[in-house]
Amino acid sequence: MKLTIIETGQAPLAIRDRFPSYPEMFREMFSSVDSGISMETVSVVKGEALPDPAAAGALLYTGSPAGVYDSEPWIAPLMAFIRGAAQALTPQVGICFGHQIMAEALGGKVVKSEKGWGIGRHTYGIAATPGWEGAAPSAMSIAVSHQDQVVVKPASAEIVAASAFTEFAGLSYAGFPALGFQCHPEFSTEFSQALYAARRGTSLTPEAADAAIASLEGACDRRFLAQWIASFLRAASGS
Repeated sequence: MKLTIIETGQAPLAIRDRFPSYPEMFREMFSSVDSGISMETVSVVKGEALPDPAAAGALLYTGSPAGVYDSEPWIAPLMAFIRGAAQALTPQVGICFGHQIMAEALGGKVVKSEKGWGIGRHTYGIAATPGWEGAAPSAMSIAVSHQDQVVVKPASAEIVAASAFTEFAGLSYAGFPALGFQCHPEFSTEFSQALYAARRGTSLTPEAADAAIASLEGACDRRFLAQWIASFLRAASGS
């Protein structure tokens, strides 16, 4: 199966050289659970042109410091691309910003949340596991980093993961194969620690950054979610 990773952002400059790019993080994530997925990257944030959505095997949209409401020149074309992929029944997965822009493009609403930053390891109850075969946990705990949230889900979307902080933490879509998550299964613990530390005293208070870092010592379900996403893509693509 071929997966095209759409790069929509980069890590903060202060830590960018210390860690893999977001597409490389996804390569490592998928390689650890499914060696049969081949991957290529198209970087809209670097000005690369989007492919034909109908010709892609499957698509994944990364996280980004941008908001769906920003004026970046690639945002509107990417929303149109997402709608085209849905019409073509091309399997799609969105992570963090990718989750948000999929929801916005497909009829939902995303805003900068009044709840403030979501950071640290968050736990979501799992309501459904589309594409997953076998037993699944009732909840999953994974690192997050976001200010924006989906506040109105698209009419075609069903909730698959939720928490008190993030009502629409995971969405699946009826009528076309698409799945989105607010959390970051691609982030290693080391990257999450560095990310929160880099924002300590700037966008995050020292107390909030320290609490987020401390939360990473708890259980993590990155591998389960990686397996779930790979299983979904396999089922949706028929491979």
